[in-house]
Amino acid sequence: MIKNDVKNISIKKAAFINAAANYSCVILQLGFSAVLARILLPEDYGVIGVMTVFTTFFSVLANMGIGTAVIQNKELSDYDVSNIFTFNLYVAVGLSIIFAIFSVPLSKFYGNSVYIPIGCLLSVSLFFSTMNMVPNALLMKEKKFVRIGLRMITTTVVSSGIAIVLAKLGLKYYALAAQSIIQVMVNFIWNYSSTRIKLRIKCDFGSVKKIFSFSSYQFAFNVFNYFARNADNLLVAKFMGDTQLGYYDKAYKLALYPEQNLTHVITPVIHPILSEYQDDKAYIYENYMKIVKILSLLGLFVGAYMYFASYEIICMMFGEHWAAAIPCLAMLSLSVWAQVVNSSSGAIFQSLGNTKNLFITGVLSSSTTLIGIVLGIVFGDIGTVARNAMISYNINFMISYFMLIKMTFGFSFLKFLKSFIPDVCIAVMVCIAGFLTRYATIDATNIVGITINAVIKLAIMGGVYVIGLILFRQYKYFIEIIHIKKHRK
Repeated sequence: MIKNDVKNISIKKAAFINAAANYSCVILQLGFSAVLARILLPEDYGVIGVMTVFTTFFSVLANMGIGTAVIQNKELSDYDVSNIFTFNLYVAVGLSIIFAIFSVPLSKFYGNSVYIPIGCLLSVSLFFSTMNMVPNALLMKEKKFVRIGLRMITTTVVSSGIAIVLAKLGLKYYALAAQSIIQVMVNFIWNYSSTRIKLRIKCDFGSVKKIFSFSSYQFAFNVFNYFARNADNLLVAKFMGDTQLGYYDKAYKLALYPEQNLTHVITPVIHPILSEYQDDKAYIYENYMKIVKILSLLGLFVGAYMYFASYEIICMMFGEHWAAAIPCLAMLSLSVWAQVVNSSSGAIFQSLGNTKNLFITGVLSSSTTLIGIVLGIVFGDIGTVARNAMISYNINFMISYFMLIKMTFGFSFLKFLKSFIPDVCIAVMVCIAGFLTRYATIDATNIVGITINAVIKLAIMGGVYVIGLILFRQYKYFIEIIHIKKHRK
């Protein structure tokens, strides 16, 4: 097993390491995604979009909160970890077989036989994804962020490169399935070779019971969160078809980029580090609020820019034949700020050891999202679905932070909301600038003109954003990070 040689690593240093890896992957993924989108059709993405919903659900079932529980519990021995890993093997084999069989009724439900071979292929992805949970949790627990970062970059290049070759050979959605399989397989091999967890023939379930109380609520939250995140894909595919799902899914994934690449730079390192201060709520709150402010200030600008430049983003990334995704992206971008900030809250519930409140939050948020999605499906098109999803995500922000700040920390929720007043003022300034950019851009339908317009909007809105940071003295949060980096050098 690996040994912890970075016990005192700070959140900022860990986030910096994670950021370097994440943003390297973002650049690579954007490039690979742009290439694939010009080779494959929307319906190809729609087919994989449906299957991904179900592989994600089976992954949630396989996880059972084990990964976060392994990170949180500081008293697990090598023997305990070995037994938990063996238990994961049992689960991985069982769920992979069930998923392969499940693809048969799924194909009948959607009226498309292609889901059977795709399901069988993705059952392999599910197996390695399940097996990777404990090794990955150990690397996170031991704060091996450099090793994790190198793995992320390697798996992105290898899996995406092979997917492009297969797509060029005309394998369509099979290329995307292969990308998923290769990525999780390389992840597992890399993580397992780094941790060398002993696999046992027989599992001692006493070790599993040690993490059950923590993992059970985490598991329940993951299930509800899964349905909240994937109800739109399931229902759009069923009632609107694979092509419409392809458009919606592209817009949704683009809207998730800020969350994945702003919040997810920090959240993976919050839990392993702050969990060591579980009983010191004031310390956790003070440090977390610094993170929240950074995420808020970044999220408000990115969300505003994505809204006013949704046409340029879609056309530059995927081409004009994806134009039907533009209204969806514009709507979903209005929830970027809420999602960027809110997605960091789960790690704090975990750090405080209160997964029960996390579960309650998940139930309430999932209910809100499901209601919004169903109403969008019944009364509208994918644009309406996107609008309702946006509204529900903003409502979920209020639910999550009331549960975290008031019910878990025991601090003032109103005071928490007041901390965002400067952010709102800056957002208004940026949005006014975004509205006025229509008078500064050119009429363009070719990629050069579209790119010029995107740069013009970025320059104008970015300039106003910087002025807002100075005017409301919010730049101090970024200056603090710069000073710390210089000091650490």
